[in-house]
Amino acid sequence: MPQHVIQRGNNRAVCFGGEEDFAAYAYWLDEYSRGYGVAIHAWVFMTNHVHLLLTPEEDDSVSRMMQSVGRCYVRYFNYSYKRTGTLWEGRFKACLVDADAYLLVCQRYIEVNPVRAGMVEVPEAYPWSSYHANGLGQPAKLWTPHKIYQELGKTPGERAEAYRALFVGHIDADLLSRIRSAANQGMALGNDRFKAEIESLAGRRQQPSKRGPKPRGKRR
Repeated sequence: MPQHVIQRGNNRAVCFGGEEDFAAYAYWLDEYSRGYGVAIHAWVFMTNHVHLLLTPEEDDSVSRMMQSVGRCYVRYFNYSYKRTGTLWEGRFKACLVDADAYLLVCQRYIEVNPVRAGMVEVPEAYPWSSYHANGLGQPAKLWTPHKIYQELGKTPGERAEAYRALFVGHIDADLLSRIRSAANQGMALGNDRFKAEIESLAGRRQQPSKRGPKPRGKRR
């Protein structure tokens, strides 16, 4: 089942200082995603965080991959910048994604990150994202297209063209909020039926608790 993964720098600090840092992270991500059986459908490497959309083969594949990538990259980063200590903001955040309803929306959310941040005007202008594979049909070693993406057309050109059409206009503010909330709270991104199924399978609440008035204590 697809997962949206976010890894942030500690205290939102910079975790990529230059092009060579992005390349190093991409190298280890490719190596360990293959080693642990994780298919990566979309990504964006920002200066202080990373977004990934992926599908693991095993329950612990994502955790093992992220731990291995993080360990290698932190050693590299600390050595390169003559620093010590932690780099990441604790454990990565992840949420399950209803592929039929939200996979392409989540991919778009990830790849438009640099545009929303004001770094570029169009997603293709940012080099460290999967938009070049999904939207332009360019080969990428790290990329494994999801079957939902492959159903957009019969040829790579048709799929890329159909995918680009999804980027016309802005993402609805309510949808943005739902994607962010699901990722930050580790809750499933999908409709109520999908969330209920995940609750039943995983035994974990997939809806935020409703806040209500606290019961009053007895007066003395």
